[in-house]
Amino acid sequence: MFHEVFSPLGILMIVIHSYALAIILCCITMLCWGSWANTQKLTGKDWPFQLFYWDWSIGVVVLSLILAFTMGSMGTEGRPFLDDLRQADIRHLTHAFVGGVILNAGNILLIMAMSVAGMAVAFPVGIGLALIIGVITTYHVDPTGNLVVLVLGAISIVIAISLDALAYKRVSSQRSGNTLKGISLAILCGIISGFFYRYIAVSMPLELANIHMPNEVGKLTPYTALVVFSLGIFLSGFIFNSIAMKLPVVGERVSYRDYFNKGNPRLHLIGISGGVIWCLGMAFSVLAGDVAGYAISYGLGQCATLVAALWGILVWKEFKSAPKGTNKLLVAMLLFFTLGIFLIIMSRYA
Repeated sequence: MFHEVFSPLGILMIVIHSYALAIILCCITMLCWGSWANTQKLTGKDWPFQLFYWDWSIGVVVLSLILAFTMGSMGTEGRPFLDDLRQADIRHLTHAFVGGVILNAGNILLIMAMSVAGMAVAFPVGIGLALIIGVITTYHVDPTGNLVVLVLGAISIVIAISLDALAYKRVSSQRSGNTLKGISLAILCGIISGFFYRYIAVSMPLELANIHMPNEVGKLTPYTALVVFSLGIFLSGFIFNSIAMKLPVVGERVSYRDYFNKGNPRLHLIGISGGVIWCLGMAFSVLAGDVAGYAISYGLGQCATLVAALWGILVWKEFKSAPKGTNKLLVAMLLFFTLGIFLIIMSRYA
């Protein structure tokens, strides 16, 4: 379970040791990652996603720092945040930072896809593809779990993605505009996002219990890695999000002046909340990865596609006008996603 007992050596950090608790944290990650995008929808069509994204990035950084100075600076294991930051070497700091840059590029593409195609398509296609790539690349870093069962879980996700694409095609045939654009952006998002988790996994020890071993010197605790990762997201936004502001896929161009002149406290708070929700999921994912294995932790978290699809189907009614027979495809999609989740969990025991 959570360990937070104080030692004579001083205050350290909170880690977990229970696989059952790790799975619970992964499920919370799944809920967080599958739900944060609702905050972007809540801002309305008058608040462009590029401006929303600045608040989202701020929320990610703020929560990562709060966790680093609280959970990351108490307990009996590892190193407290500031001490860990002092001993970190440039190689592992760079890995965590690059992971944030990669995630940011993919995430902006995800929001673009969502603005064109909706949550029920952008998430299953984009994040589902990222899940497959991410599980494979992260397993190479941390080969925990049965690879065959993990691959079977990934295949189930592929089938679910295909069913979702077929369902959306039935709806898009009744809509005007470039329907291919949304799916194309989601696929590009998935390819890029699939590589971010392996970088943050490389920056951390495979087991926090061995963090003081000579071969682990210079690596980061999950809390430190999360802060550096979050800075990678925020700072790279001045490149990726600035491009999106100047060359929008939908709507008109926006400027930095619009962020201050057209925004209001409610809009900014919604965006920051979205970043906090996502970052909480990321924090639980890296904490769970120490016990469950980073490939399993990432795979379960990215099953957020199931949660997002449910939001899109049940709450935002994105398939309301779908022709007869579409519901069968959606039910099959959800079943295959569920099967994929089950196989990923069981890969730890196989």
